Amino acid sequence: MIAIWALVSYMTAIIVWNAVLKRNIGEALLVGFVVTGLFAGGDIAHVMWDGFAEAMQEEVTFAALAFVFMSYLLSRTPVLDQLLNILNSLLGRLRGGPVYTSTVAAGVFGAIAHVGAAVTAAVGSVTIPWMKRSKVSGELAATVAAGGAGMGVTFPFSSTMFILMGSAGVAALVSKDDIVLPLFLGGLWCLGYRLLAAFWMVRRHKIQPMDRADLLPLRASLGAGWTSLFLFAGMIVPLLLTRGPTGGELGRYVGATMSDAISLITWIPVLLIAIVLFLGRRRLPRAGRGWWQLLEGAAPQFGVIGVTIVAAFSASNVLGDLGLPQQLTDVLTQMHAPKWAMTLIVGVIVVAVAIPLTASATMAAIGPVAVSSLVEAGVPAATACVAVLIFASTEGASPPSGAPIYVASGIAGVNPARTFAPLVGYYCLPILLIGAAVATGVLPV
Repeated sequence: MIAIWALVSYMTAIIVWNAVLKRNIGEALLVGFVVTGLFAGGDIAHVMWDGFAEAMQEEVTFAALAFVFMSYLLSRTPVLDQLLNILNSLLGRLRGGPVYTSTVAAGVFGAIAHVGAAVTAAVGSVTIPWMKRSKVSGELAATVAAGGAGMGVTFPFSSTMFILMGSAGVAALVSKDDIVLPLFLGGLWCLGYRLLAAFWMVRRHKIQPMDRADLLPLRASLGAGWTSLFLFAGMIVPLLLTRGPTGGELGRYVGATMSDAISLITWIPVLLIAIVLFLGRRRLPRAGRGWWQLLEGAAPQFGVIGVTIVAAFSASNVLGDLGLPQQLTDVLTQMHAPKWAMTLIVGVIVVAVAIPLTASATMAAIGPVAVSSLVEAGVPAATACVAVLIFASTEGASPPSGAPIYVASGIAGVNPARTFAPLVGYYCLPILLIGAAVATGVLPV
């Protein structure tokens, strides 16, 4: 059981370094990687080097960093504001329109940028003031904004997904491309639930439509920002080329399997970066010096996230070498629990770990084990991956440690503690149940 003790020590090291000592998650995962390596004993140098070397060769490492750069470029252009204005024109006239706008915008931006705190900051900075102008309380506005953060995890292609799929244990069960469509459907289930929660909140709190002074006519918002809709082409075109009837016909024409010839996790971020560069060209630098300054601004994000991803992959590889998936699976299977019970057990464990950690750190710590445990209980591998990612997506709404909670509360100017109970009731527990429903087949993906 040495691998299980290594996992416990790994999680403890991350929690202490990140939550207790208040150091950043990149440092915490590096410390966790070192602690994990210690369990290899005299073979520590060989095992840690192999784990690191495998992590550096992962295709998902490039893809995750490319998405980070795309999100940074997006924040330097008006493209996101244009998308929000279009959503506002469509939904703002409804009773509780700002709440629906915030929910849908979090899903849209989450599907593009994926980082929970960034989703809350980007969307909440616009929609929280809109909600408050419609007489929504600051606490409820912050709850809605923070509750949408997890949608960055439940849509492809988040760094959390890359961390899970980059682990040797999961890669042996299912390919990266095989979970793209199921995860997209899982994300739609989560978005659909959030819209139902928004409907309930609007009725319960008697929230009114948005002030007409804050609304642009749909013709005006589309006229100013219709080009922002091309962002979705960066995701749709690669999917059409590799999946469904178009992918099949194209594959027969060229004599190749398109999903093997075109890597979604490589080309989607590349296309998105190209589209953002084109759409935002008027707001981006024109001279070399300006581009150098822009890249300097992106460097801190690459530093933390890059270290986080590589350290997470490396530690996951070490835990795999120590035999963690099989050991923990053996422990869980000894419970002889039916599928629904095992699903809830795994879900509660993942949600509990995601309270002090980010979704990415949670996947690095126990994601592969959670997937293999569900597979052993009879859940299809791709479905198990989707369910585990849904469980982990509660990190944005899990008090007291979720960063989006404090981002949203800061924008709304409220005490974060006032959002804790609503977040658990409206988002954390229901999303846990949605993950369980996906794993058991009640909600198909």
